[in-house]
Amino acid sequence: MKKTVTLAAFLLLLAGSLSVIGCGPKADQSEREGQATSENGQAGKKTQSARDYISIVGSSTVYPFATVVAEQFGKTTEFKTPKIESTGSGGGFKLFSAGVGVEHPDITNASRRIKKSECEKCAENGVTEVVEIKIGYDGIVMANSKRAEPFKLSRKDIFLALAKEVPDPNGVEGELVPNPYKTWKDVNPSLPETKIEVLGPPPTSGTRDAFVELAMEAGAKEFAWIKALKKEDKNAFKKISHTLREDGAYIEAGENDNLIVQKLDANADALGIFGFSFLDQNTDKIQGAFVDDVQPAFGAIADGSYPLSRPLFFYVKKAHVGTIPGIAEYLAEFTAEKAWGDEGYLTEKGLIPMPKEEREQYAKAAEELIVISCDEL
Repeated sequence: MKKTVTLAAFLLLLAGSLSVIGCGPKADQSEREGQATSENGQAGKKTQSARDYISIVGSSTVYPFATVVAEQFGKTTEFKTPKIESTGSGGGFKLFSAGVGVEHPDITNASRRIKKSECEKCAENGVTEVVEIKIGYDGIVMANSKRAEPFKLSRKDIFLALAKEVPDPNGVEGELVPNPYKTWKDVNPSLPETKIEVLGPPPTSGTRDAFVELAMEAGAKEFAWIKALKKEDKNAFKKISHTLREDGAYIEAGENDNLIVQKLDANADALGIFGFSFLDQNTDKIQGAFVDDVQPAFGAIADGSYPLSRPLFFYVKKAHVGTIPGIAEYLAEFTAEKAWGDEGYLTEKGLIPMPKEEREQYAKAAEELIVISCDEL
């Protein structure tokens, strides 16, 4: 009986500490906590059972990098291998921002930076201290089967092929029409007479967010009157440049980029959109399209000459460090030179390393748990 009392006291102490680090009001906490029994048999206060592994959600693009680090971490430390879900960047931020406590993920991966609105949602739900770690760079590629000729596209071609509405091809300035283009040759006479069929990520994906910003926006700006809209009416500009076709030319293929690779291998007429790492790991099956005369390659992404390149991140709840075992050690593994450095094992998976100065900056942020401010976003 004495042991039962000691355990209950320990669990109550744990619950109190979780409340201190931001798990929310005690009333809400008590509703979520497990039941403990006191020595006289009466129901005691409910307490949460601690989780003994790191929970990670988020970007499908960052997923393979995080998985490699997690496996290495599991092999070389006393901690369990982290559990990672590929939910997309948007889906990851939604789960991450829902609260503090063992029922919520500790880390979310992202193929774009957190939005101010997402940061504010974290604060509203008690996630008041968030650490931002940039891990490197990636390119967004449009790829097709190696059984077909490689595509050579401009960002204007991409916009005209995939936007839901496009400028009137009859030349009426300021007029938009439902996208009339059926083949790539309709878009640009130099392109093949192949049906436009592009497999890409859903709206919850950071790859989708980056693609519409880097490719579609830039293509839309080739039209002077649309470019002017960005200053005059940002919402109108975004509606034109960010809204993709819904007539079958653009097909939402989910968060599984490996599945897109398989479909491209089976259908030589289709193109797919995903991160460079998936191209890099499947060069026997697929090839990347040139964009504005630059082929997606490690060096071109690293030096910024490839136009569809972007930074990759993950975000950590400071409140969970020291409560969930192994988080600090996982951060140390990810930010070690042997992992993300110029010759690190993540480069073998297609990660483009940051310059040394940036690596040092974010390694320090990981070690010292430097918190970002929503006002900085």
